[in-house]
Amino acid sequence: MATLAQWVEGARPRTLPTAVSPVLVGTGAAIGSGTVEIGRAVLALVVSVALVIGVNFANDYSDGIRGTDDERVGPLRLVGSKLASPVAVRNAALVCFSIAALAGLTLVSLSRTWWMIAVGAVCIAGAWFYTGGRKPYGYAGLGEVAVFVFFGLVGVLGTVVTQSGTPGALAIVGAVGVGLLTCAVLVANNLRDIAGDEVVGKRTLAVVLGDRETRRFYAALVLLPFLLTLGMAVLSWPVLLGLLALPLAIGPVRRVMAGAEGRKLIRVLRDTGLLLLAWSAGTGIGLALGLLV
Repeated sequence: MATLAQWVEGARPRTLPTAVSPVLVGTGAAIGSGTVEIGRAVLALVVSVALVIGVNFANDYSDGIRGTDDERVGPLRLVGSKLASPVAVRNAALVCFSIAALAGLTLVSLSRTWWMIAVGAVCIAGAWFYTGGRKPYGYAGLGEVAVFVFFGLVGVLGTVVTQSGTPGALAIVGAVGVGLLTCAVLVANNLRDIAGDEVVGKRTLAVVLGDRETRRFYAALVLLPFLLTLGMAVLSWPVLLGLLALPLAIGPVRRVMAGAEGRKLIRVLRDTGLLLLAWSAGTGIGLALGLLV
């Protein structure tokens, strides 16, 4: 029987920057356009956090019943370590998805963006079928695409739409930046697991690219958002605050390019999440300050 602390660890709290970051950038963009809707921002955050925790439990369940996690290095797996039953972990995922759905419906009702119900349904389905179902797309090298779309584009632009309406160019570019850094978090995770994933037939993008190219891909994903920051500054110079996160990119990129493996990549995963959060906070504040210039 898993303890409360083990359930919390199984929820993988180090991945929460991927939930908070799109809401930071989206809310900053909404404020920059002249709209302040704190209540809706909080609801968007609840949706995002519940989805991330839900997908973590869903992955734990689906990978656990396949035996994919039996020899995995990294965060605690509740099913793989036999600390919790598959049914209990599956139910935890469903509870999280239900919370996301309820918060999302409330947000849609307040903003009158009824078409977002379909978007939310696709997001929940995407969260489940990442590793769930007979042919999970996460096993076919499409995880990064889904993360970019759901936690980058949809996360940021959905936050903007439900607060201020149609997103502008800065919000769109900001969404791309969040998507790229969120992909970097997943790539760091999958780089660590290449050997084990290949053995069990889980063909992540890291397995397809191979170790060397995955490391290069990671570096590109981390550095590109800072180039986007420079481009965004042409329209609104306060977004240069995002560059304050650049020093946080040096360590993880250096370790990855130096060949870090196994448990050393756990630190890279953590630091990439912190980098994502810092870049998003700086960019979100910069977008909000754009209202004043």
